[in-house]
Amino acid sequence: MTQTLDRPPVLFLSHGAPPLADDARWTRELAEWSATFGKPTDILMVSAHWENAPVTLSATERPTGLVYDFWGFPQKYYDVRYDAPLAPGLAGEVARLVGGHGHHVEHDQGRGLDHGAYVPLKEMFPEADVPVVQMSMPTLDPQGLFELGASLAPLRDRGTLIVGSGFTTHNLRWFDPAGGPDSAPPAASSEFDQWAEEALARGDVDSILDFLRKAPAAREAHPRSEHWAPLYVALGAAYASGGIDARTAIDGFWFGLSKRSWTLG
Repeated sequence: MTQTLDRPPVLFLSHGAPPLADDARWTRELAEWSATFGKPTDILMVSAHWENAPVTLSATERPTGLVYDFWGFPQKYYDVRYDAPLAPGLAGEVARLVGGHGHHVEHDQGRGLDHGAYVPLKEMFPEADVPVVQMSMPTLDPQGLFELGASLAPLRDRGTLIVGSGFTTHNLRWFDPAGGPDSAPPAASSEFDQWAEEALARGDVDSILDFLRKAPAAREAHPRSEHWAPLYVALGAAYASGGIDARTAIDGFWFGLSKRSWTLG
């Protein structure tokens, strides 16, 4: 289903480590996905790689460069640029909306986009011509993040694309370079991936929020929940702005980790 430009969808995507950008299939899938809904007015990114309380927004006054929040990779990954316009208007709207729901909001004018934001955006909007602001996760509490996302729902009516960026399964102990990116995933990864697909297809928000008790192999798939948590924000925004209509946009595994990504509504 193609979204109108004035009301973009809400997304959850599995962004991967920087080398995932070398995967021709994944980059093609991201480009094809973004073509189904066109260019939004601006983008609000919620990445697994920025936890900060209170809610904090990235730079809006002057360009700061990217946050290369990874270590030990070849130099080419530190030479990547993504000079998207700043989004002060969007930041102001975010602050107004979440502030009205009891959150104090701060601005970090020295903080650029981290790799959970710019790696996928570079493939989805390669011209870097859509303004972007990133928002921190002030907690990993599922209900708290869901309610935070719900407060952001009106942004869709102004043309904002809301993106939660994490990973459907994220256990780096499974990462085996010798096995190659297309090696068979561990059973725990595939079981959790299948459960997530089915739960979202049902619109079963309660199970998603209670995944540690409801999902198979939950603690193996997510030893820590920061890569699953952006989904809560995205679900809240979709739920509060018309309901959840989850459709898988990307599936498959990369070094055993599930790349499943959804259009949520």
